[in-house]
Amino acid sequence: MIKFSNLPCEIEGQKKELKHWLLKVVESEGFILGDVLYFFLNDEQLLKVNMQFLNHDTYTDIITFDYDDGNIVNGEIYISEDRIRDNSKQMDVLLQDEMLRVIVHGVLHLCGYKDKTDLDAAVMRQKEDDYILFYKNLNNYKSN
Repeated sequence: MIKFSNLPCEIEGQKKELKHWLLKVVESEGFILGDVLYFFLNDEQLLKVNMQFLNHDTYTDIITFDYDDGNIVNGEIYISEDRIRDNSKQMDVLLQDEMLRVIVHGVLHLCGYKDKTDLDAAVMRQKEDDYILFYKNLNNYKSN
């Protein structure tokens, strides 16, 4: 089961589509969907989480807590709306595309993908791109 807390207004109306998409992502990676909880926060709220649980005094766009049990995907994903908005502007990409990227990024972490090395990050980025395209095709989504 996937649950969203404080889903940004830009994608609030897409809950059903997002849940279906993320289920398909998990299944296509060879896993079973357990419980995945998304929390959308601001920079300061996510900074507190980062400091409290990871001892990192830095802003970030996402923190993923992996509670996987074998091949069952379980976890909590904390996302900063502020970082997504800034990243969207800095990278000159649509806000919704950046939101989709970060949302699927968290699930990919829960499926075992890492992004600490250049090679791992490149694999992760390609997976994100592929799954964003899959989302758009699945929902007949048109970028402006």
